[in-house]
Amino acid sequence: MYIVTSTVTVPEEKTEEVINIYRNRTRGVDKAEGFLSFQLLQNDKKPQELTVHLEWETKENYLAWVTSDEYKKIHELEKKYPDKELASIVPKVSRYKVVAR
Repeated sequence: MYIVTSTVTVPEEKTEEVINIYRNRTRGVDKAEGFLSFQLLQNDKKPQELTVHLEWETKENYLAWVTSDEYKKIHELEKKYPDKELASIVPKVSRYKVVAR
């Protein structure tokens, strides 16, 4: 299994807006080969810190997704988001190989 996280800190007053964006996401990734699950996590002590948690069967499945046309299409939409402050936030991405369960 391969896990990818993407963490952002958003302005406090925009936290619910961002959560709603993810609640209404396109779900394009859900159809990708090897995709297992998606969760949006909110930090208990810092509610404006949000982490996207994706689980994949393999690293190769994840890499195929991030080089796909569907991935590029989704992320182009993010760049065009009307709220320039939110559109300019750069996430911290971490990748993990699951080595024990």
